Amino acid sequence: MQLSDFDFELPEDRIALRPAEPRDSARLLLVRPGQGLADHRVRDLPGLLRAGDILVVNETLVIPARLKGRRRRDGSDIAVEATLHQRISSGSWRAFMRPGKKINAGDRLLFADLGATVAEKGRDGEFTLDFDCSGPDLDAAIARVGEMPLPPYIASRRKQDERDRIDYQTVYARREGSVAAPTAGLHFTPELLDRLEASGIRMARVTLHVGAGTFLPVKTEDLSQHRMHAEWGEITPETADQVNAARVAGGRVICVGTTSLRLLESAAEPDGVLRAWTGETDIFITPGHRFRIADGLMTNFHLPKSTLFMLVSALSGLEVMRTAYAHAITEGYRFYSYGDSSLLWRAE
Repeated sequence: MQLSDFDFELPEDRIALRPAEPRDSARLLLVRPGQGLADHRVRDLPGLLRAGDILVVNETLVIPARLKGRRRRDGSDIAVEATLHQRISSGSWRAFMRPGKKINAGDRLLFADLGATVAEKGRDGEFTLDFDCSGPDLDAAIARVGEMPLPPYIASRRKQDERDRIDYQTVYARREGSVAAPTAGLHFTPELLDRLEASGIRMARVTLHVGAGTFLPVKTEDLSQHRMHAEWGEITPETADQVNAARVAGGRVICVGTTSLRLLESAAEPDGVLRAWTGETDIFITPGHRFRIADGLMTNFHLPKSTLFMLVSALSGLEVMRTAYAHAITEGYRFYSYGDSSLLWRAE
């Protein structure tokens, strides 16, 4: 398929700059291939699922991965910004940097009191940074001087504030490592989780540390030439057993977010059995993918021509999703990370 197959017009006023309050008051579009669309709220979720279903959530915790500082070279310095996206050792990160053309290998960077050296300059604005400290000391320094890595379509329209440190984090996050939020999970509240449990709907936890590479634009018209950035994930034996048991008992597997779905599909056996798994995945899901685990997906509304819109089109069908997105735009749904939600069922 071609990149242009996944394009659509999105008015700028549909981009959400703040989340709904309370979180579960966000709108939710139910998409059932062959059965049409229905408008709901996230708080309606217990009534849209059934006892025995299992929600798979990504418990990764977002770190304040945006660092602002100065590049120092030959007695002069300029303002720079680094967005960390992949840890490669206890003291080194890969990062996207601005202005990339003015930064070279060997340059010294200072982010407040946190120093780093540019170890390598790659392509497309990607750099390897060796920090002056490592391990827990580096983690503490990043937490102290960093900002939450809001996506550009939010950060370019308003200043970040303290609310974002809470808003851009799921209520069940507990394993540090992401540099972007698994945004489908931002809609959950403790009260909604309690109602789901009371309705007999279970929750399984996985971890996929989301990298900024997930959101990079696709630059090739031929999708077979696009390569995803690898992201680290883990499915424990307990979670694999929990998901497999739910499926054997007739329950449906609903992934909360594309990150959970990509991880499950990476770890699924050909016969649909989920195995415990740890490692990196660069799975790129486009129409034609045969889903082995996921029956449904709860996810926000995504960018035109993005790998995430390609994924939802693979699950529910490209024409179905074109119709769903046209409905969402007409009806005033809010898009992207702080926007509204959808519940998509897999096309047969």
